[in-house]
Amino acid sequence: MDQFLFFLVAFLAVASAVYFVFARNPLYAILSLIVTMFSIAGMYVLLNAQFLAIIQIIVYAGAIMVLFLYILMMLNLNKQDESKKNNTLKFVGVFTAGLLLIGVLGVFRGVQNNHVVVENVDRGIGLTKNLGRLLFNEYVLPFELASILILAGIVGAVLIGKKDL
Repeated sequence: MDQFLFFLVAFLAVASAVYFVFARNPLYAILSLIVTMFSIAGMYVLLNAQFLAIIQIIVYAGAIMVLFLYILMMLNLNKQDESKKNNTLKFVGVFTAGLLLIGVLGVFRGVQNNHVVVENVDRGIGLTKNLGRLLFNEYVLPFELASILILAGIVGAVLIGKKDL
């Protein structure tokens, strides 16, 4: 069951990433990128790395995607597309909201009969202590290279944003 869920979430991540690349509307591209970020967080949960999943949602799907959406709304790139809204999208939205409501009701109904059997569980997996130990011992070189890459991106953004040198 876990392997099926992993492949399902991985397929969703790859499909939404491909849609992001080929989308013509920038708003749909950003929304598909948000789906990709949530799918990656779902893969982290399935790999028992809950801390990384929460960080993925907070940093990427939360902060960066909100920034992208804010910039897109400030630019207002699709003024001419406002009159071409379709009723099919409204129907799809209502249908998916109904499916979500049915799923939530099913979850609340199933919570009453929830019995979890815990056998031979390694309590050390997914802890931030183990993650820090791995980052600063085994993977210190890739971690430092990633920090240099982020610093170069910040310096580049400041130089591009600054009019006069």
